[in-house]
Amino acid sequence: MAKGMTIKDALKQMEDDTGVKAKDAKVVKLIGKIPMIDKMDASLSQLESCEQLSLSTNKIEKIANLNGLKRLTILSLGRNAIKSLAGVEAVNDTLVELWCSYNLIDKFKGLTAMKKLKVLHMAHNKVADIGEVAKLSSITTLEDVLLIGNPVEESKSEEGTWITEVKKKVPKLKKLDGIMLVGGDTEEG
Repeated sequence: MAKGMTIKDALKQMEDDTGVKAKDAKVVKLIGKIPMIDKMDASLSQLESCEQLSLSTNKIEKIANLNGLKRLTILSLGRNAIKSLAGVEAVNDTLVELWCSYNLIDKFKGLTAMKKLKVLHMAHNKVADIGEVAKLSSITTLEDVLLIGNPVEESKSEEGTWITEVKKKVPKLKKLDGIMLVGGDTEEG
């Protein structure tokens, strides 16, 4: 099996391509690297100015080393092999959007301490328990959740039942699976 690219090497490649130093970059896109990045290593700590970090379409299994990203508001980790959200709490004071669709995540552990999270895109993961969805109500800022393609969403027989159930569990939610939730009704979005 081929060794993955390190974050250090990917950042060096980005600097060479863009002429922007990693420590000064506000947007860092390390998407679909070849060879793929397989771990979030300590090199991430140099991203002092980073507001948006995209590590999608790699083979990362674990969220790690986000401690130094004091300005991070958008984290994109879609299409990896992540099994747990543990590690994301390092950015719980700043993160506004978390995009982690197409992974292997089955629980919301690590998310419940989020202070500013508004958008959670977690389609096509492994969440199977409605009790897990209920945990999202502890994130008072959460407005937009995408859970389509998770076993919990697919197990509901009718779309209206799924939406109604989630609305009961997470009453402040404004948008679920692309559908605007308005008052007691839903509105196609």
